Amino acid sequence: MAVSWTRHRFSGGALALDTTNTVVLRGDVERSFDRFADPAEIARFAAAASGFRADELKGRALAAPDPHAIAGTVMAIRETTDRLMRRNVVDGVLDTADLPDFLNACADGLAGSRESLGAAAPFGSAPEPLAFEAALAVSALSLLSASTMSRLRICPNCNWLFVDRSRNGSRLWCDMAVCGNRQKAKRHYSRRKEEVANG
Repeated sequence: MAVSWTRHRFSGGALALDTTNTVVLRGDVERSFDRFADPAEIARFAAAASGFRADELKGRALAAPDPHAIAGTVMAIRETTDRLMRRNVVDGVLDTADLPDFLNACADGLAGSRESLGAAAPFGSAPEPLAFEAALAVSALSLLSASTMSRLRICPNCNWLFVDRSRNGSRLWCDMAVCGNRQKAKRHYSRRKEEVANG
């Protein structure tokens, strides 16, 4: 079944985190599922990301013309990024044991790419679309900056990774309109239930 790639699905703050979040309810053995179980979704995700991540990509379009061919590379970048960044959030440090697999996956994403990347154009400036796996690798590598890693968070509602770009670094939810409201509704329901039980 095709996924509706809405703005909420791009609430990670970076293309690489949005991609790690394509595993829904990660860590919940009974309810977790993979949005990329059908590799065709990779192409649809890349097309949506071109719009939802336009600021990060500096307007560069993404392309995944053969999603089945790149699925292994995309999954490797996705999973190694999630492992590295999630441990960073939980432990407060970067585990170098996770770096070789992460860097190798990113290298595979960039293999064959002939882009010129720079500070003004971190995803290149060629007029043609950028290969999704190359963009994913660049985005994942950009997460290694100390300023970004210090603002990585895990949403307590959906378990997604996101970058907290709030001024005071106190954001709790990946998306206040979705996860924040769900948690508020749960708390309200629990209070009402307790009030009824206590008469």
